[in-house]
Amino acid sequence: MNGFVLGGVSSGVGKTVATLSIIQALEDAGHEVQPAKAGPDFIDPSHHEAIAGRPSRTLDLWLCGEDGLRRNYRRGEGDIDGSHPSVRGTSSPDICVVEGVMGLYDGDGSSTAMVAEALDLPVVLVVDAKAGMESVAATALGFREYAAEIGRDIDVAGVVAQRAHGGRHEQGIRDALPDDLGYFGRIPPNDDLEIPDRHLGLEMGGEAALPREALREAAESLEAERLAAVASEPPAPDAAASAADPAGPVDATVAVASDAAFCFRYPATLERFRERAELVTFSPVAGDPVPDCDGVYLPGGYPELHADTLESAGTLAELGALAADGLPVLGECGGLMAMSQSLTTAAGERHEMAGILPADVTMHDRYQALDHVELEAVDDTLTADTGERIRGHEFHYSSADVDGDARFAFETVRGDGIDGDHDGLTEYESLGTYVHVHPESGAFDRFLEAVESNEI
Repeated sequence: MNGFVLGGVSSGVGKTVATLSIIQALEDAGHEVQPAKAGPDFIDPSHHEAIAGRPSRTLDLWLCGEDGLRRNYRRGEGDIDGSHPSVRGTSSPDICVVEGVMGLYDGDGSSTAMVAEALDLPVVLVVDAKAGMESVAATALGFREYAAEIGRDIDVAGVVAQRAHGGRHEQGIRDALPDDLGYFGRIPPNDDLEIPDRHLGLEMGGEAALPREALREAAESLEAERLAAVASEPPAPDAAASAADPAGPVDATVAVASDAAFCFRYPATLERFRERAELVTFSPVAGDPVPDCDGVYLPGGYPELHADTLESAGTLAELGALAADGLPVLGECGGLMAMSQSLTTAAGERHEMAGILPADVTMHDRYQALDHVELEAVDDTLTADTGERIRGHEFHYSSADVDGDARFAFETVRGDGIDGDHDGLTEYESLGTYVHVHPESGAFDRFLEAVESNEI
């Protein structure tokens, strides 16, 4: 599957809108598009899925490693069996559009440039042209030349002009570009091409998907076939890499919380659960009973926006009782918050949570942590063996005040964790972390094997 990377000159330049418009343009030209996201984000991929109709792949060098990156890219080619509720039809995608993270060169753990280099994909630069013509060309030229300056082997193939008008404005950009920098079209200014945001970023695709009419209008200003022609195919992953062939099935059923409060999970995580175990879903917001299962996974999300409902619905209280009886519960970020004793919103309203972990969580107006993370297990736990290191990502606006006798599963090698030095609160047979991990870390394989053997 050929592909290309959309890199921005900075955060906030309009990469997501450009990505969605390009997906629409390629689909209108008859292509089957597989979306992907460089970096660990959950929100932008939800918008990709809303438009492309198939789950967006997570391409993060820190989380997955180079071979894992290539494996996850290629998994998109086979995501055609209809097992995911949003997959349209049965056609294999022929082109992958990878939305970058921040500016092209920003980030030491997994920048967009690092992802493009690892996959050997060309970069199409998204430049805000609202107040420039020749400067758009100068910016693109500088971004192309900077790759050699820092020793990055990437090809900046050309530009998409964000917020550019037609006529003289567009022609001025075209004329200013050097012959070896392509012009792939523009995204016209349009108030309908604005995605509402909140404290963790944009609203989710299921809540605020961009209107098709506005995307189709933008697509008419893009050169879809030139974009398709510039795409290339990444090298294959190392077939001998162990994570490419995880251990076989386990005799276990995993229940995954899935609703507006628990919506941050990678497609590859659910795929790994389905490949190796039985997977069932339930909604704590709807008050669903906890399914009959061997372990529970609470992904991240927005429990703070649904705290009152979660407190009164009864599912978290039931989950707390089951955890006290020994049911393993794994929670990440929002899942950690829901597993705590209480959650206090930014407005100062306190709500009772599951009471599994000895912590009280408080929301803040500013983010408390944002980084790629590396953790080292101080003892055997649900996601790692003693001394093992796992990599992940943290981004949260809450803090956890833990009891004096709290036990931590991990020391933080990189990142903030719960208290700056530790992450992974443990109680009963359960674990709650601020870090989100990807299946390529091996953490979910360890979780499945732990709940099957009941040895944690």
